[in-house]
Amino acid sequence: MSNTTPITGISACVFDAYGTLFDVHSAVGRHRPRLGRQADEVSALWRNRQLEYTWLRSLMGRHADFWQVTGEALDFALAAHGIDDADLRADLMAAYLELDCYPEVPAALDQLKARGMQTAILSNGTPRMLAAAVANSNLENRIDAVLSIESVKVYKPDPRVYQLAVESLQLPTEAIVFLSSNAWDAAGAAAFGLRVAWVNRFRQHPERLPGRPDVEIATLAELPGQLAA
Repeated sequence: MSNTTPITGISACVFDAYGTLFDVHSAVGRHRPRLGRQADEVSALWRNRQLEYTWLRSLMGRHADFWQVTGEALDFALAAHGIDDADLRADLMAAYLELDCYPEVPAALDQLKARGMQTAILSNGTPRMLAAAVANSNLENRIDAVLSIESVKVYKPDPRVYQLAVESLQLPTEAIVFLSSNAWDAAGAAAFGLRVAWVNRFRQHPERLPGRPDVEIATLAELPGQLAA
């Protein structure tokens, strides 16, 4: 679903990384034969626990970086499915550094750059994880800034995370559009005050949370058409 009223006054597009630019399930996809029929269930549980652990650690005041959280979430998912394979565990973690980007991402970023837009990533990922994902998809020249929550050591949707984009880009909130495929993340950014495009790749229902996106799109290919010149 696309909005019929373009967003105006935007100078920068800030992207969530995991699930928005990069396919988090492509890590398991690379080792699907080794996981067999459990592959999709393992991948879904891995992702769910990964997010839940970020929220819980933030609430507990017990921060650990996203690489550690990702590993702990994978350990839970494997154990829940009765899988005890150290080599597979190592290979899945390595694959998380080489996630595939969604197919429309490079062209969408090129269109934004051609229009003079600043582009940035704002992510839970560590600097090392994000640098690896960007390089693996050849996005280095398409992204102007890569911002990690590690500089504030608290996870989304804490307002301090979205403030990083404002401070780094030196723009008012109304001049930044934030894009995420995660409905809770879109809500968090909107509640903070950013303009928001929810990339509803998975046909999710809207969250019942404070903060509503300005537009809802199915893929990033729709984004340039949602931004007025």
